[in-house]
Amino acid sequence: MAPSGSRSIKRSCQTVLYWIPVIFITLIVAWSYYAYVVQLCIVVYLLAYHVVFILFTWAYWQTIFTKPMNPLKEFHLSYSDKELLEREDRGESQQEILRRIAKDLPIYTRTMSGAIRFCDRCQLVKPDRCHHCSVCDKCILKMDHHCPWVNNCVGFSNYKFFMLFLAYSLLYCIFITATDLQYFIKFWTNGLPDTQAKFHIMFLFFAASMFSVSLASLFVYHCWLVCKNRSTLEAVRAPAFRHGADKNGFSLGLSKNFRQVFGDEMRYWPFPVYSSLGDGCSFPTCLVNQDPEQPTSPGHNPPPNKTVVGESHQFPAKPLRESQSRLLNSAPSWTENGGAEDKERRGTSNPAMAIENET
Repeated sequence: MAPSGSRSIKRSCQTVLYWIPVIFITLIVAWSYYAYVVQLCIVVYLLAYHVVFILFTWAYWQTIFTKPMNPLKEFHLSYSDKELLEREDRGESQQEILRRIAKDLPIYTRTMSGAIRFCDRCQLVKPDRCHHCSVCDKCILKMDHHCPWVNNCVGFSNYKFFMLFLAYSLLYCIFITATDLQYFIKFWTNGLPDTQAKFHIMFLFFAASMFSVSLASLFVYHCWLVCKNRSTLEAVRAPAFRHGADKNGFSLGLSKNFRQVFGDEMRYWPFPVYSSLGDGCSFPTCLVNQDPEQPTSPGHNPPPNKTVVGESHQFPAKPLRESQSRLLNSAPSWTENGGAEDKERRGTSNPAMAIENET
């Protein structure tokens, strides 16, 4: 009982520690609200301030409390597969089992050595762009990084919220810095009355300007990642495919890359409501060399003597939204021989099959 009790205490202490950065930011924001609204109290600025403040806190809340998405059940090993994998020695025999399991899944990325990406802790075949978070102790779809300032993993489910959080927090700090500047100057020229508000105004300017610098660099970096359709992890290490590492493997061009994160409907872009495209398990690619071990896309000729055995439904089982279908159908062809002849054969293709084979 003692070891179990000590582990429980350790987990509780870790949970408290993980929330300290969030509490710190919350206290800073609460104090900034008091200093600006109560102490500075400039009526002309208050309306614009509250609009920015509400959008900022809304995006921050969504980033913190939106749970990261985990791989679908199709990627988890069945009980029989787990037993079979455990009986085999590590090496090529295990890879053969994993290749058999993964052959009907929309998986194109590999390890740097060319092996199937498998998570020992979660006992699943990793979808493309999925990584295991050591802090959350689970696999996260399109994981970008684990952010201590939100005590959450930033990934497929909340990456748009994280981008808006950066944007609105930067706008919030710049707005405070710009509107507080004249009073900060008066502080040093003894133009302000010697009251409690004098010191709030001074520290408010310092805090907002310092946060502006750090947030600006982080926001610009993530804007670059969105334009390139990369995660932070993929920027550090390029995703590996069967033909080798390719840092631009998931890039579809600036417009499509942006729409994968923010969606097709422009009216939802400024607000922290979910509008990203896809299911997080499979992604369109710009690859030219098709993976011969994976199911072929509607625009490709199937390899000879290749039949799919097993369930008849295509992956993913859920149909795509119309906006997702437009994204995939407008993507360029990935074959070296051109797509005109293939498009005639395709006819009315299943959009769910498109996302399966473009990843």
